[in-house]
Amino acid sequence: MKPRISVLTLGVDNLERAVAFYRDGLGLATEGIIGKEFEHGAVAFFDLQSQLKLAVWAQDDLAHDASLPKTARCPTGFTIGHNVSQKSEVDDVMEQARRAGATIVKEAQDTFYGGYAGCFQDPDGHVWEIVWNPAFLPAV
Repeated sequence: MKPRISVLTLGVDNLERAVAFYRDGLGLATEGIIGKEFEHGAVAFFDLQSQLKLAVWAQDDLAHDASLPKTARCPTGFTIGHNVSQKSEVDDVMEQARRAGATIVKEAQDTFYGGYAGCFQDPDGHVWEIVWNPAFLPAV
């Protein structure tokens, strides 16, 4: 398998609330909710970077599409890492997330590998880690 991840999809309880959080709170670009005309089809896509999108989809519809029963979420099952190019950006993004309604679960702090990071949960409990790692800086 060649690594070609192009969409990260998060199951959410309230699609409109999730769109507001990511679009209005975090400033991610989206065309809004599409697919409302289809049963189990309403979804919103957000541009993250070239050829990578974030999708939010009602958890009930995601379970239906995957032919799996809906289960309780486990916030420690995975995290989404957002790397920034400057240490101060970690604090900026964490504050933006706080203002948008995120729950801060780990205040930004120095890390064991010489970086700086903090974690927040979106309104549906998904964990984002905001990271400045001097050994792994994003392309600007």
